[in-house]
Amino acid sequence: MDLLVTYDIGVPDPAGQRRLAAVAKVCEGFGVRVQYSVFECRLSPARYEEFLGELLDVIDPDQDVVHLYHFPGDLAGARRVLGRQRDISIEGPWLA
Repeated sequence: MDLLVTYDIGVPDPAGQRRLAAVAKVCEGFGVRVQYSVFECRLSPARYEEFLGELLDVIDPDQDVVHLYHFPGDLAGARRVLGRQRDISIEGPWLA
């Protein structure tokens, strides 16, 4: 499944800054960063469940928010970029 992941992590203190870094690290392990707090991911159902578990382990649900947008088809086909273009590809092999 293709996902667009966005997050907003509360960073009023050092603990928030650590959570922000931890969420970014989790997302980097599962997808491609397209903007500072935005990732594109292509995951098998098993990897999706693993991704959710890792995110839930690091966020504070009272201060943080993570949005997961599921695409029924190919995310690249849904993407339209205005402005500076970057080479962004999640076209590699599906992760099992």
